[in-house]
Amino acid sequence: MAHQSNHGNLVVGLDIGTSKVVAIVGQRTPEGKLEIIGLGSHPSRGMKKGVVVNIDSTVQSIRRAVEEAELMAGCEIHSVYVGIAGSHVHSMNSHGIVAIRDREVREADLERVIDAARAVAIPADQKIIHILPQEYAIDNQEGIREPLGMSGVRLEAKVHLVTCAVNAVQNIEKCVRRCGLEVEDIILEQLASSYAVLTEDEKELGVCIVDIGGGTTDIAIFTEGAIRHTAVIPIAGDQVTNDIAMALRTPTVHAEDIKIKYACALTQLAGPDEMLKVPSVGDRPPRDLSRQALAEVVEPRYDELFTLILAEIRRSGYENLIPAGIVLTGGTSKMEGAVDLAEEIFHAPVRLASPQFVVGLDDVVSNPIHATGVGLLHYALQRTVAEGLPEGGYRHEPLRAEMTQEGVIQRVKHWFQRQF
Repeated sequence: MAHQSNHGNLVVGLDIGTSKVVAIVGQRTPEGKLEIIGLGSHPSRGMKKGVVVNIDSTVQSIRRAVEEAELMAGCEIHSVYVGIAGSHVHSMNSHGIVAIRDREVREADLERVIDAARAVAIPADQKIIHILPQEYAIDNQEGIREPLGMSGVRLEAKVHLVTCAVNAVQNIEKCVRRCGLEVEDIILEQLASSYAVLTEDEKELGVCIVDIGGGTTDIAIFTEGAIRHTAVIPIAGDQVTNDIAMALRTPTVHAEDIKIKYACALTQLAGPDEMLKVPSVGDRPPRDLSRQALAEVVEPRYDELFTLILAEIRRSGYENLIPAGIVLTGGTSKMEGAVDLAEEIFHAPVRLASPQFVVGLDDVVSNPIHATGVGLLHYALQRTVAEGLPEGGYRHEPLRAEMTQEGVIQRVKHWFQRQF
């Protein structure tokens, strides 16, 4: 089968999360900015803690999200950039050294030194998905960012390697292919999110991004402009919902609803006089509960999560090297009081971040929930520039993605039939 690609300069990010699947269509504007032209979202059923546990349900969610994005953007999607997370993701710092062939660093030398850096023993069930250069050294000169064209005898590269379970990648690819789509690349979710929410100054100074989703909390630490440490904690929004469901004895669907509408991560911010109705299980009547009582259920879980994140930052050895503080993003970070509680625990500046550096549907995507999805597009466009690929980043002949008016009408009809 010939590999199909999206038309022209369109790129598509597919964030297959534990709570939702989001497909975002973007294109590069003539000024080099990222313009969002389509977005489709559908609840995710078939993922747990960032990994696929039911292929059919995941395929259905992807299909719905992609159809919605195609309708909004008025195009046909053939290939996507996909995010990956989960406890199976591991990372390490490595380095490689090679002799410079012609006493001047060429592209071939860079490729050889990266190959040398990736030559580390990794378990058979893991595969490398990212080799992210941190810095280079030529002879005794350290801290070089762009070594091309520099003179020397010995070239050394420090890199950050990210590995993940082979079967987790295969299952994600299988789900995407079953929807008739090709996978352009698989990207670590917190790396993608960092493209959407962090500024260059923060990365230079030293910052930790914490992306709290439904199933996993993804962490990445940057110092001196490069990624230094990544980790995934399998505790996130689903645990909060679960706690509410257990403590209030209410079905999970209602617990999720209560969490989004009324929950607060800091008890002192919730008023004891604000009351809410809690649906019961079976046909029992709903009960009244104060917002403060709800916060007493939620706060310990957020406290535990932030304490785990702090322990991970300390373990990484970068605790004192992140003066720009903590940047929270992801849907679960939006809760009232989360930033205040985080500042109490981290003793560092904390900010809540939404995707930046976009035009078009920026009011739709300027929500921490879409950090990974928008970040996937930023990653895709940066990769296309770095590799000097044609606009849109594909080596293949782009297929026409514009649709005839009849095609759009057929699609809208089909979509309505599916919905109602």
